[in-house]
Amino acid sequence: MIRLSHATLDRLPVDIATPRDRPAGGVGIVHFGPGAFHRAHQAAYIDQLLADDPRWGIAAVSLRTRGTVDALAAQDGLYTLAIRDAEPAMRVIGAHRAFLGPEDAARTLALLADPAVALVTTTVTEKGYCLAGDGTLDLAHPDIVHDLARSATPRSVVGWIVAGLAARKGAGTRPFTPMPCDNLASNGPKLKAALVAFARAGDPSLADWIDGEVRVPSTMVDSITPASDAGLEADVATTLGVIDRAPVQRETFTQWVIEDSGRPIGPDLGAAGATITDDVAGYEQAKLRILNGAHSTLAYAGLLRGATSVADAMRDADLADFVDAMIARDIIPMLAPVRGLDIQAYRAAVLQRFRNPVIVHRLDQIAQDGSQKLPYRLGDSLIANRRAGRMPTRIVAAFGAWVAFLIQRTHDGGPIVDPAADTLKVIAADGDAAAVVARLAERGLGIPRLAQDDATLLTALQRAAAAAQAGDWATIFAE
Repeated sequence: MIRLSHATLDRLPVDIATPRDRPAGGVGIVHFGPGAFHRAHQAAYIDQLLADDPRWGIAAVSLRTRGTVDALAAQDGLYTLAIRDAEPAMRVIGAHRAFLGPEDAARTLALLADPAVALVTTTVTEKGYCLAGDGTLDLAHPDIVHDLARSATPRSVVGWIVAGLAARKGAGTRPFTPMPCDNLASNGPKLKAALVAFARAGDPSLADWIDGEVRVPSTMVDSITPASDAGLEADVATTLGVIDRAPVQRETFTQWVIEDSGRPIGPDLGAAGATITDDVAGYEQAKLRILNGAHSTLAYAGLLRGATSVADAMRDADLADFVDAMIARDIIPMLAPVRGLDIQAYRAAVLQRFRNPVIVHRLDQIAQDGSQKLPYRLGDSLIANRRAGRMPTRIVAAFGAWVAFLIQRTHDGGPIVDPAADTLKVIAADGDAAAVVARLAERGLGIPRLAQDDATLLTALQRAAAAAQAGDWATIFAE
């Protein structure tokens, strides 16, 4: 079977959308980290623009390995995006026009210096920004130490962006816009502060120029993107009739929220479906509390009730109704309105995504790191309710399910994947739900310390944990 390329596009089924008639164009975007999420998400948005505005082709830059960029280059940058949902679909993406690996430092710097490049985006995971625990640049990070030694080949994305901005400043040309696309809260201000700190360590005048001239918009991105595998490659080959060594897959839902910094970023991403707003934080909070809070609730209660995946848990009608009621009555009332976001439509979309029968999102994966995640996913909503004089019984029940999960796993010898796992196991070994809740609250471990000073809340949490431990779901689900 032949391989996907521009030469083989005419062989594809006529109902598969492809870039076969697209005009030639240049590179206007440099992207660091061309993994599956970028190719299923940001590149799909850009691909929609290129038919009418061919300036915005993407240069894919891999900082560590060549596997992805070589696979793309062998296919003229083409790959298949498979939509995994009740109504599946496939399309061929052709947004990438240059493919660079760790050995292509000179070409990468030349692109960053090119005035035609207006936007530099990143998906390098939270760790890729080399930040310390307080969110500032970790100047002792090995990659930052290496890059500050003025290596011609930076290892960090911060080092690369600063190198590109230095080239712009030296040439007297307008800076590009760096735009982080990893789900890191306030990612724009954090990246800009990191760029300024890096530059100041070597060139204070460059740091001042970046601080004054460069805008780094915050973003929020969302779309479930399962890893590509042999099954996906086989499905693509069967459907398209060609071999594709770089396919990606995601759900139908996709969201890209971009801060309006008051200055054009280059491509008109709003026209491609991105949301341009002055309140990215509002969208982040809605996602964290509604989607992630519900996810964690489904994970702990679902595992206790015998489910293994999100879709499996949503087929449990009582649990699905409980989670919907939690969103509607305990979470949404505590959210400030966000201009442009229809909160009820978002609630419905989240629940529909959870019911996707095709994507298998395992509950034991979502259940990891509860001591770190729950304070933000559910704890902030809990605190907001109590400060408003309300008792959010369903959120309380969700915390109770987490405690029962810890006790069950400890008793059965099952895994608790959490940075505080050893401590959690010691606490949960007591086996008495009320005592476990009290000790967790005392340490502020997962359960907000507020419970120590709020006797009514502490009692409610203890009762919920005892009910979940006993499998008394009638009590848990009672309104």
